[in-house]
Amino acid sequence: MIISKAQVLSILRERGQNARADFVDRELPERIDPAQHGGLLATLHLDPSKLAAADPA
Repeated sequence: MIISKAQVLSILRERGQNARADFVDRELPERIDPAQHGGLLATLHLDPSKLAAADPA
């Protein structure tokens, strides 16, 4: 399962977490692999299974 970085950025910006969104934008690839970046997603309070289900790509 792969998650779009744009989707993560959108969620963080909607929450008003612009500094975190900027960090994610700099540090993560366009296609996020939850197996590799699951720790960061958990820190950001993002559930990879929900993100993958909602990702239209």
